[in-house]
Amino acid sequence: MSKIVIIGGVAAGPKVAARARRLMPDAEITIIEKGRLISYAGCGMPFYVGGQIKDFNQLFSTSYGVMRDEHYFMNEKGVKVLTRTEATAIDREKKEVTVTNLDTGETFTIPYDKLVLATGSEPFVPPIPGMDLKGVHRLNHPDDARGIMEQVEGVGEAVVIGAGLIGMEAADALVKRRIFVSVVELKDQILPGVLDPDLAAVLAYRLEEAGVEFHLGTKVLRLEGDDEGNVARVVTESGAIDAEMVIVAVGVRPNVKLAREAGLAIGETGAIQVNEYLQTSDPDIYAVGDCVENRHLVSGRMVYIPLASTANRQGRVAGDNVAGGRSRFKGVLGTAVLKVMGWNVGRTGLGEQQARELGYDVTAAVNATHDRTHYYPGHDNLLMKLVVEKGSRRILGAQAIGGGEVVKRIDVVATALHFGATVDDLADVDLGYAPPFSTPIDPAHHTANIVRNKLAGLARTITAQELKEKMDRGDDFVLLDVRTPEQYNYRHIADDRVMLVTLGDLRRRIEEIPRDKEIVTLCALGMRAYEAMRTLAGAGFKDVKFVEGGLQAWPYDLE
Repeated sequence: MSKIVIIGGVAAGPKVAARARRLMPDAEITIIEKGRLISYAGCGMPFYVGGQIKDFNQLFSTSYGVMRDEHYFMNEKGVKVLTRTEATAIDREKKEVTVTNLDTGETFTIPYDKLVLATGSEPFVPPIPGMDLKGVHRLNHPDDARGIMEQVEGVGEAVVIGAGLIGMEAADALVKRRIFVSVVELKDQILPGVLDPDLAAVLAYRLEEAGVEFHLGTKVLRLEGDDEGNVARVVTESGAIDAEMVIVAVGVRPNVKLAREAGLAIGETGAIQVNEYLQTSDPDIYAVGDCVENRHLVSGRMVYIPLASTANRQGRVAGDNVAGGRSRFKGVLGTAVLKVMGWNVGRTGLGEQQARELGYDVTAAVNATHDRTHYYPGHDNLLMKLVVEKGSRRILGAQAIGGGEVVKRIDVVATALHFGATVDDLADVDLGYAPPFSTPIDPAHHTANIVRNKLAGLARTITAQELKEKMDRGDDFVLLDVRTPEQYNYRHIADDRVMLVTLGDLRRRIEEIPRDKEIVTLCALGMRAYEAMRTLAGAGFKDVKFVEGGLQAWPYDLE
């Protein structure tokens, strides 16, 4: 009888066990888990804190209401789970794992034929004085979520340290509890590594409008408490921020201690090195989930991107292979999505900044549009960015934010990336259309077409950030706003260089436009500005460009 031992019982480990059991009904499968909770929905914790999930036990239940505990795994899966049991050593020669029962102190060994490391990650704890004060939390484990919930009632002000995925979800959860939230981030943008600075700036601006306060490019020096040991303020290099609660979300590190002590190869990212079959440097030991590094399918580089989606997909592959199969895990695109204060956010592949740093010659386009037809009730805005390699026209990545349906478009591009598609391939994909779901030309198609127009020299553009820099420098140019007077009066850029000429009047009034100056056209979303640019270019204007994304992509104040 084959003996399969899995170290780690949260996401990837149980997935390995379930898949291996289906393939090997007679195998002896054991999961070793240091904690007392197993197979929980860690990604659901922010929604429990935010109040969308009322029953804590739902994070541990199957879709049909059965608790995923030791009894469930034994009764339904035939898998033995040892909780509160820590694996302390691996003897690769004897093929056995030394474990200690944390409740009794008993130490014993468990033999294996195939071993799977699903040891996950550990939250990074920054060396900030005051981290031991009451009211300082993380959001990486169910006990963290319960600790927050025990305190959250009555809290008026909170600080989240870190503006990554977990930090932004934590901020969203606290806002839903009607708590004033300040977010402190060491880098100069929110969601670093997820969004490029341009889209991150738009999202931060909109979230600040909704009441969140950001302190970007700011270092936390210490946490200070009151006389009773409760956190009272977060002291940064820019000043102090009052806080009755602090959530620290500055990232995680792969848990590789056991693997390193066993002499297994650690990769360049600091995570466990595995091949495409998820084997470590020992062919009888596999590793999956947040403790391993993966190959990026676009750049070919090794990356550490811990995501629950990756952990679960790897669990199935490793489950196949410990049962004698030869399934492959080809790599990752870093596809990640989240919802924060009504805004949907997504990315896949490489960002523009990442691609340039890796040496790619890129063209990127930002498209502001609606997720569904403008006449269908409930349509919302969408800001999508596509990154393409110039010479090959190969898609490198995409990002999107908005109140509209973001994830559908990101998943379409992720699929295209997986198969090495070009921007022309993406524009040719036969996507579904009906007013409740999309526009006749889907936003993914539309964004691809903007890139194709840029590559063809038809679309000459300027970003919102570049326009702001020109304005701040005092450059001499005309900012031609081609919206209607009603739209202009509702909100506009206040500047002496602005000239209002509605698109429908442009041909009639074209002689009013100075030919000896640079012309930058502007509208709400970018489409009318593009039409105006082409009209002016056709009339012989030599220096004309339009603002990509229009005012939807403008992360600055308007009049």
